[in-house]
Amino acid sequence: MAKHFNSRTGLAGSVLRLPGFMKEEREIREESKALLDLMHLSHRSAEQAKNLPYGELRRLEIARALATRPKLILLDEPAAGMNPKEVEELMSLIRRIRDEFKVTVFLIEHHMQVVMGICERIKVIDFGETIAEGLPEAVAKDPKVLEAYLGKRGA
Repeated sequence: MAKHFNSRTGLAGSVLRLPGFMKEEREIREESKALLDLMHLSHRSAEQAKNLPYGELRRLEIARALATRPKLILLDEPAAGMNPKEVEELMSLIRRIRDEFKVTVFLIEHHMQVVMGICERIKVIDFGETIAEGLPEAVAKDPKVLEAYLGKRGA
């Protein structure tokens, strides 16, 4: 993925637009286009981020994070404000990112469909206290979790 700007060419190379700089810039553009393709944003490449609809802006934010080649990516409520179709697309995208980029995804999310559909391990925190931790199937049945999220009657 993306390299640090001017990492090989230095200031002189960028000012003089030496061949090494031009090659590095071309590689960065190619990698950026590949990330936009992955995020289904190629058709928006000429637009400013501020003009993107909310769901597309969230995908652009993820692409920008991936460009840094992280080992871990933190997604804080990525499904917030999304419609059901966008949520399904986001879930598929997060799984693909996890699998193809071999990156750990740390997800903070209240949308249970997303949590249960993506996470391999879950930690549930209620008012700052861990009330359950483990595999999704076990956490979903945990009485403390049911009480915290559904109330005593729901549990």
